[in-house]
Amino acid sequence: MPASPTPHTPLTPRTNQFGQTIGAALPGWSPRPKPPRTPIEGRLCRLEPLSAERHAADLHAAHALAPDGRDWTYLSVERAPDAASARAYVELLAQSADPMHFAVIDKATGRAVGSLALMRIEPNHGVMEVGHVTFSPLLKRTPLSTEAQYLLMQLAFDELGYRRYEWKCDNFNAPSKKAAQRLGFQFEGVFRQAIVYKGRTRDTAWFSIVDGEWPALRAGFEQWLSPANFDADGRQRRSLEQVRAAAA
Repeated sequence: MPASPTPHTPLTPRTNQFGQTIGAALPGWSPRPKPPRTPIEGRLCRLEPLSAERHAADLHAAHALAPDGRDWTYLSVERAPDAASARAYVELLAQSADPMHFAVIDKATGRAVGSLALMRIEPNHGVMEVGHVTFSPLLKRTPLSTEAQYLLMQLAFDELGYRRYEWKCDNFNAPSKKAAQRLGFQFEGVFRQAIVYKGRTRDTAWFSIVDGEWPALRAGFEQWLSPANFDADGRQRRSLEQVRAAAA
């Protein structure tokens, strides 16, 4: 894997020969590799490239545990009504290179409990986005869900040397915006009438993490995910926000 470049640190604005303000130089910058379609191991979960054969049945069963389809309101599709439809949908996603979809495997059970994707992958600029986050009741609000997000961030920044990692969602999707901020993304603004989906308009909220912010965020994730941060019943001793505040 190519070595990651030094994280960008904002510098005092500089000027060119015309007296115009320009951005900081990036000496040694080169396009970054595309993400590999390989499993990513964590302590609690494993991310596997999405496969209908391996994951469709588990994902359908996990999503069926939800009492209704509200988790799909802000996604581009609705929850599959039956196993055959779920498999056809997963087969379609598995064929895509961008978005590149991963199943989240609970290592305690060996079953897929959700999925998420890397998308809008731009190696020339070192930018990518996490999206298509589709977590079942078995995954939502668990340490596994945080670790799954952390593993993709670690891939983007530490292994591939990307400069910017994005999160976007419907501006009405309050839980998604809250999740982004909990994970350390910075809110950047709202793109009005950005897309049309499900016959309705969407204003899109933009969030990001840049490489200069990642070392502190990584340390916070590692402390929060440590077994020492959870009691015998699996309850967190300190929230992710508390961990970060203590280190600030």
